[in-house]
Amino acid sequence: MSFVTDTTSDLDARDTESEADEELDQKANLDAADEDADDAEDEADEADEAPASGGGGKAAADLFRESEIAADYVEGLLDILDYDGDIDELVVGGRPVVEVVEGGDGRRLQALVGQRGATLEALQELSRLAVFRQTGTPSRLLLDVGGYRALRRKELGAIAKNAAEKVKEYGEAVRLEPMSAFERKCVHDVINALPGVESESEGVEPSRRIVVRPTA
Repeated sequence: MSFVTDTTSDLDARDTESEADEELDQKANLDAADEDADDAEDEADEADEAPASGGGGKAAADLFRESEIAADYVEGLLDILDYDGDIDELVVGGRPVVEVVEGGDGRRLQALVGQRGATLEALQELSRLAVFRQTGTPSRLLLDVGGYRALRRKELGAIAKNAAEKVKEYGEAVRLEPMSAFERKCVHDVINALPGVESESEGVEPSRRIVVRPTA
């Protein structure tokens, strides 16, 4: 009887160890997936601020597929929120684009933009993550709601030109307020087209900002 009891105890111990190993393996797989998703978001943010590169070599069909995946994700969110809006799937400048066009009460869609586009940036990251989950590759997807980004691009152009004028007048560097990757890209594009000034980013998110200084 003693022998049977010891054997049963050994089996129970092995089962417990096996279950623990399985739990550790599952946790490791989940952690790895989360790390891959974080890496995908970081790579997409870095690409946002860099010059356009033709979609990183992706075929047009692949880029459009990314916009389709993101559009389906955004459509699901709109249904949950009971918001009315038309969704356009595009490929512009070598990158997938999803535009939510106002349909009905456009004021409700502005809630998806948030203060200075903070909510829009968060939704864009979620949409990119949805694309990454299905394709396994980082996406430079650009999400826009109600034409916000076009309006913001004009505002940032004025900010960049004003900073460049100050740099030329006083000969000292000008540090702009923290901006998203999209906003920094807009400013870099304007500064790079102006003579006598240059720009670079410094700091880490969410406090990463642009410094405009005289060219050497």
